[in-house]
Amino acid sequence: MAIITVDHLHKAYGDRVAVEDVSFSVDEGEIFGIVGRNGAGKTTTVECIAGLRTPTSGTIRVDADLKEEVGVQLQDCSLPDKIRVREALGLFASFYARPADLGRLLDETGLDPDAPFAKLSGGQRQRLSIALALVGDPKIAILDELTTGLDPRARRETWDLIERIRARGVTVLLVTHFMAEVERLCDRVALLHAGRVRAVDTPAGLIARAGLGQRLVFRTSEPIDGLRDLPEVTSVTSAGDEVTVTGAGDLPAAVLTRLPASRISGLRVERASLDDAFLALTGQPPAERP
Repeated sequence: MAIITVDHLHKAYGDRVAVEDVSFSVDEGEIFGIVGRNGAGKTTTVECIAGLRTPTSGTIRVDADLKEEVGVQLQDCSLPDKIRVREALGLFASFYARPADLGRLLDETGLDPDAPFAKLSGGQRQRLSIALALVGDPKIAILDELTTGLDPRARRETWDLIERIRARGVTVLLVTHFMAEVERLCDRVALLHAGRVRAVDTPAGLIARAGLGQRLVFRTSEPIDGLRDLPEVTSVTSAGDEVTVTGAGDLPAAVLTRLPASRISGLRVERASLDDAFLALTGQPPAERP
């Protein structure tokens, strides 16, 4: 059942259109991703959902009390340098009638309750930001670019935390441009480009929709003939002694019927990634990879 429904959302600032026409729904209990390059309209969309901005037109329905049941983690988390983790959580908890158990939040995030904000690492600040978004014990958590700038270990620790949040029954709306994050976390994803939704699907569904198939890469010093005639093959390219064959179906078996394994070396099969699908569906890469 949909807990968030966005229908033909449009948001403009004077003559500048940030969101042109965005529609999607988020089911209760899922991790739903919104992906796109910087400037695609991701943050504007979720800020409208959270009630932080007023849409120019379109409708948004959220099956939750925006003040009490929706937690928001925005891109930048900044607190006074001397405020301690415990004090920040206590301050934010005072805003809610029924706040979450602060001890549980500290356990889940692994934060030192007495650490001042200025002494927290980037990953710890992000975990504190997530904890502050969850301090009201929300039904919905909106998390915007939560792992930007984090090192690989901190990023994976944050991903683990998000999965634990969902396991508690919290619906997560995740904004990101990291495709690895989408593939690890998201049940479904809306692909935004230039203020519009290009596709809504599972990560695997987006890859399939892009129609990229798979690639077979190998090295051979002998001429290759007849591969282009195979129904599974869509293209054959070569660079020196390295050959790349793209296609679909049981591509490796089809190629090996024409080209015995004894004639090739370094054989590998490469399947299309979500990065590849993003490029095919929008004509642009999602972002620089972390």
